[in-house]
Amino acid sequence: MTNTYLVAVDGSDGSRRAAKFATERALASNAKLVFAYVIEWSPYSFHTPDELAERHKRREEEIERAQSTVLEPMIKSVKDQGGDVEVVVRHGHPAQTLVELAENHSATQIFIGRKGESRVASLLFGSVAGALVQTSPIPVTVVP
Repeated sequence: MTNTYLVAVDGSDGSRRAAKFATERALASNAKLVFAYVIEWSPYSFHTPDELAERHKRREEEIERAQSTVLEPMIKSVKDQGGDVEVVVRHGHPAQTLVELAENHSATQIFIGRKGESRVASLLFGSVAGALVQTSPIPVTVVP
């Protein structure tokens, strides 16, 4: 059985530490890494056609920013070390989307930083990491 580690990344210092920690473990155990960038997004909003067009434009800009500024440097680092890495960018509820991605990729463990970039997480105690710990069917490692 091949181990696959899902790593939640968002560009924060916490997610960089989680990615580094997971990469070290993946390289040591010959596991595959899946870096997951989840853009918080709710389908339950009502908008005018102009608002929908603007929302779509912002969504595409967020995906491009995630790819170029966060994911590409991480991918290069892992590949330079000889690691196997895949990247996934999704929109949705972060904890729920991470659980779904873990199931879809047959991940054996999820790594996440204790503090991320989410504005909502800064307002609510519990954050994405806390929700993930409570809902994940596989082990979650929260990296300080």
